[in-house]
Amino acid sequence: MSIEVLPESWLSDAIDLLARIVESIGALIIFVGAVWAFGRFLAVLVKDHGRERKYNQIRLNLSRFIALGLEFQLAADVLRTAVAPTFTDIGQLAAIAAIRTALNYFLAKEIDRESAEVEQDRQETSKKDRQDQLPPA
Repeated sequence: MSIEVLPESWLSDAIDLLARIVESIGALIIFVGAVWAFGRFLAVLVKDHGRERKYNQIRLNLSRFIALGLEFQLAADVLRTAVAPTFTDIGQLAAIAAIRTALNYFLAKEIDRESAEVEQDRQETSKKDRQDQLPPA
């Protein structure tokens, strides 16, 4: 005789609700990042100063929002398979995890590359500003 503390159907419904909440948070993070990036893009268009460097910074920040949002999406997928997963569920999770992990990997590489470019631009601008401040010889 076995005693169920929580019926599996109740637990499954609760986990599904949690997964939807986590998935919604991920979507919200990506949405907020996109709105923020669009706002910054419009501001750069209006100001038109240091455009390329600012575009790179905007892309870098948007990439970070997307990467974080994808992590939440993956967490939601893991939650969905927490209660009595079938082989089909596990296979789907593996495929989704592989795709999202690959996206995150390439996004992280892009973030690193963009960060290096932004830092190099900052250093060059700073060096140029220091040279402009030197008195003529």
